[in-house]
Amino acid sequence: MGGSDQWGNIVTGTELIRRKDSGTAYALTTPLIKKADGSKFGKSESGNIWLDPKRTSPYQFYQFWLNAADEDVKTYIRIFSLKTKEEIEELEKIHFDAPHLRILQKELGKEITCRVHSVKDFESVLKVTELLFNPKLDSEYLQKISEEDWLSVSDEIPSFKFIGTTDFTKTDILTLLSEASGILPSKSEARRAITGNAISINKIKLQSIDAIFNESDLLAGKYLFIENGKKNKCLMIVEEPN
Repeated sequence: MGGSDQWGNIVTGTELIRRKDSGTAYALTTPLIKKADGSKFGKSESGNIWLDPKRTSPYQFYQFWLNAADEDVKTYIRIFSLKTKEEIEELEKIHFDAPHLRILQKELGKEITCRVHSVKDFESVLKVTELLFNPKLDSEYLQKISEEDWLSVSDEIPSFKFIGTTDFTKTDILTLLSEASGILPSKSEARRAITGNAISINKIKLQSIDAIFNESDLLAGKYLFIENGKKNKCLMIVEEPN
């Protein structure tokens, strides 16, 4: 049993059974899953995914389905979803009335992420997605994110460790942004970014180049969420030396 591109191998197997054991075997193949551009959906193709979270994190797994093209998701939901034909057709009507909402992608992503990973992983994925892409979030929202969820965030954006809480509280922001994190190439660039109102720490705009952060500023007791503009984000993880 396998994909239609394995027909030759499968028939060879049935013939081997006949010759070696005088047995009878039957072959079953299914059409290959293809994307709208004709490329194959499989592990040998670029941009595809693994079920193992060590190879594809739950967040990356969900994003794969969320970013599927409309033409592809119509095929995927009929193959991978356990929804009925009627349920799928109803979702399609809603989706194509407002395609920018990506209803089909979200429904399929939710269902298959919960099934392959867990409901808890899916809930964590939503928090990470919200954190990285919702510009309306404030510092209060960040305070509610658990350490476990911050660990998920650290897998998806650049992160760096700062060893020593005492040293952290004595280090100026220009050094943190340039030498420690590397989010900016130099202290002069860090200074320009701050004065240009481009830097946010824990969703709060940085107003001064003289800022010093304390332990109370750390999210979940060890994280600092740094943004340079809308797209450049990183996570500082403050840890005590071993």
